[in-house]
Amino acid sequence: MKKYIFLDFNGTIIDDIDLCIELLNEILRKQNKPEVTKERYKNIFTFPVKKYYELAGIDFTLDSFEDLADWFIAKYQPLSLQCGLFPKCVETFQKLKEKGYHLVILSASEKNNLLEQCQSYKIDTFFDAILGIDNIHAESKVQIALNYMKANGIQGNEVLFVGDTLHDLEVAKAMQASCMLVSCGHQSVEVLSKGGVPILSDISALIDGLEDVK
Repeated sequence: MKKYIFLDFNGTIIDDIDLCIELLNEILRKQNKPEVTKERYKNIFTFPVKKYYELAGIDFTLDSFEDLADWFIAKYQPLSLQCGLFPKCVETFQKLKEKGYHLVILSASEKNNLLEQCQSYKIDTFFDAILGIDNIHAESKVQIALNYMKANGIQGNEVLFVGDTLHDLEVAKAMQASCMLVSCGHQSVEVLSKGGVPILSDISALIDGLEDVK
């Protein structure tokens, strides 16, 4: 029986794909590199972020990854408050709470930035916890999840994790949780299909999709 639904944030709850592409292309233009299309972006996006930057063509001899990460977040954070949520997010959270599920956000975003976003979109009160990382370099969120589960006596078989990347599936496996992925986010259906788990159009499809969770 699932009691907890852990949700990724970027590309799962917040529709920030176009913003991320815009900022990536700004870096590429600065380095005189070809820009990426949305289709290419969704086919190369991966974790760690440094790897996807390399796939996009960024040259770290021109700009260090650390400098680019600082620049990206400084630009991204205020603009992200204008991106908007995916359709029917708030209705979905309300319905899931009514059904008795505990909701948790689990993100590779820096935790204070993440909290600012959730408060700005007025969704923070839906969640038992909003879990982010301690830095801006978008590292793995596995340990954060495991620490939270241990502290709250949560078993993996009680959890469904919903995200938009194959990294989210890796996190779910480390949590020993079930997983569903949404195709509205940062990776394409072609990439997500390699994971062999159910793929939803967006999280509003969760209400019906929960019947298929094992």
